[in-house]
Amino acid sequence: MPDDREIITAAIRKARELGVDAAGAVPAARLIGCPSAVADGHRGSRTDRGTYIVLGLSHDAEHPELDLWEADRGTPGDRILGHIGKELARWLQETHGVRARVIPYRLEDGGIYLKDAASLAGIGRMGRSNLVLVPGFGPKIRFRAVWADLDCPGQDLPERDIPCAGCEGYCTRACPMDAFSTGRYSRERCLARMNADKTSGRERIDHCRACELACPAGDEG
Repeated sequence: MPDDREIITAAIRKARELGVDAAGAVPAARLIGCPSAVADGHRGSRTDRGTYIVLGLSHDAEHPELDLWEADRGTPGDRILGHIGKELARWLQETHGVRARVIPYRLEDGGIYLKDAASLAGIGRMGRSNLVLVPGFGPKIRFRAVWADLDCPGQDLPERDIPCAGCEGYCTRACPMDAFSTGRYSRERCLARMNADKTSGRERIDHCRACELACPAGDEG
């Protein structure tokens, strides 16, 4: 009978079969004090038990429809990830008898800091734009997570090149909100643009992706 480590490895493989472009796992306990949680003064995970299996789906510039936000529905890309997450949770339960569930997207609904989770799972590293840079995809990728009642062994992530090292700052120059004016990313400035978009009256909102689309990371892949 496979142990927890082997089931997690199999789940990551299954997630790719179901259609994600990147996947990894992180112990739930590591999210409690993740950098974004500390900065916001919130608890990064409502549980210290089990494992988050993080799922990533590419949102390249050729498919802008994946990112169109609709009230009470989110985006098509997120709905795809949610469906894959449900399929993965069902597979874990039916194949291995492991309790699993899809984690809500929003923090207030019980979600987690997905970018921190992706970084801690070794999927990518946080860039200057506060977006996770994933090999082969750069920042053009979205995340969801599945919680599974499995013990994920802690692991030291391999050393990688520092993201954005030597970059000319395409993201900072492209930002229409001047969210990098202090030399660090301002979540408040960025959110001001997103909140304004949601009051525009449009049925489907194409949120600003200026910093993301300006980033050359991932173009080589």
